[in-house]
Amino acid sequence: MANQSTLNLWTRLSATASGRWLFSQLLCFKAPYFRSIAPRFKELAPGHCVVPVRKRRAVLNHIGTVHAIAMCNAAELAGGVMTEVSIPASVRWIPRGMTVEYLKKATTSVTATARPMNPSFDWAVAGEYLVEVSVTDAGGEAVFKAVISMWVSPRKR
Repeated sequence: MANQSTLNLWTRLSATASGRWLFSQLLCFKAPYFRSIAPRFKELAPGHCVVPVRKRRAVLNHIGTVHAIAMCNAAELAGGVMTEVSIPASVRWIPRGMTVEYLKKATTSVTATARPMNPSFDWAVAGEYLVEVSVTDAGGEAVFKAVISMWVSPRKR
């Protein structure tokens, strides 16, 4: 799915819970590893993406909290899809790295929210596009935060 087609698909499907579920399934079909967290997209627009992840056995660690890598996975998914729908069609992207901070135990379901750190990025020049992702618990408290470095460059013709 290209950037505009991803946003168009979201726009068509997001009006209903079953449509949002289908969108999440289609994204996980394209990138199967994300299926491990069973994401359910809640909001998606250029510069903004919200992805809840339900606390369930498959994402727990040995102490019964949401596993750190499950939150990394949610952060990369939210940041990547937000980047995909934010960039012009003439640009491509790939994650280069992620810096994370674990702030407290995630004892409930969590929600990853991604936003660009520099919304006025110059897409005409290849460079590092930084995405900030906050993961909050059911009470709205931050349990994890990440900064993802996306390398963006012009598409090859």
